[in-house]
Amino acid sequence: MSNEKLNIAVLLPCYNEAATIGEVVRGFRKALPQAAIYVYDNNSTDGTALHAMLAGATVVRERRQGKGHVVRRMFADIEADIYLMADGDGTYAPEDGEELIRTLLTEGSDMVVGTRRNVRNDAGRQGHAFGNRIFNWLYRSIFGADFTDIFSGYRCFSRRFVKSFPAVSGGFEIETEMSVHASRLKLPVSELELDYGRRPEGSHSKLSTFRDGGKILWMFAMLMKETRPFAFFGILSAVAMELSIGFSIPVFIEYFETGQVLRMPSWMLSLALTMIAFMLFTAGIILDSVARARAEQLRIHYMSLPRPSSRESEDDRAVYMAEIDKPASRKKRAKAA
Repeated sequence: MSNEKLNIAVLLPCYNEAATIGEVVRGFRKALPQAAIYVYDNNSTDGTALHAMLAGATVVRERRQGKGHVVRRMFADIEADIYLMADGDGTYAPEDGEELIRTLLTEGSDMVVGTRRNVRNDAGRQGHAFGNRIFNWLYRSIFGADFTDIFSGYRCFSRRFVKSFPAVSGGFEIETEMSVHASRLKLPVSELELDYGRRPEGSHSKLSTFRDGGKILWMFAMLMKETRPFAFFGILSAVAMELSIGFSIPVFIEYFETGQVLRMPSWMLSLALTMIAFMLFTAGIILDSVARARAEQLRIHYMSLPRPSSRESEDDRAVYMAEIDKPASRKKRAKAA
């Protein structure tokens, strides 16, 4: 049996968050004194790295621009038993990290998502709130009803989730990819509703309603193609077949009336669309088998990694749960609530 505590890593991807990152790091150091805190600076120009370093975090620079690149680097570099990821903008309360970790341990989950209670008040930008509702509905329609807030940046992961997650996104879409990965492999996940704060004075959102919305829609399409190819290509096949029928109907009507095919271009286009429809349908069937094989390989790799509740970590879990259940810790959580 191990006598050491669970190794917890707090991950903070940042881009130009000098106004808030120092306070965020100090908050996590106070809430989780046993955790190692990592700030990955994504080419900030406002002194974010210096503020994080002075607050006591380990700072690493990631030159490739985009949150997806930062998260991929974090997951590859850092070794831990539990990973807690948050944003550096101060909108998530560090005190809630204990509850996310507690939920991960007690429910045996591989990912716990801190859903945002007041997300509609995000800097008063109603476009973001409306888009959030639309994309969450679209996600549930395509990939399943595992999540109600796929864009939350406050998440807790097990080691086997992090080390089996093939991150390919480059930007803000990384949270969507995480959710799809969990849904695709049917991993045990949990949600915990938490308060979502507003950015303080001097801190500004990096999101663009239309640009990032377009990127997310594209990511939805690509993830659907990779994980549900039969449905993806089946829809395209149905569209092609409907267009084919639409072009062929006037040709058939004219043929039955006159006995001649006078609209030869329309007839040729209809035949071409019919062939395309069958090719897309066939591609969907073949790629569906490939996608199933890839999912099986991912699942096998995932299962080869140690479980959060493995026997060798039972003492560690007991020590940690006892520590966060101390009266001082309970008093701190009650005050935060």
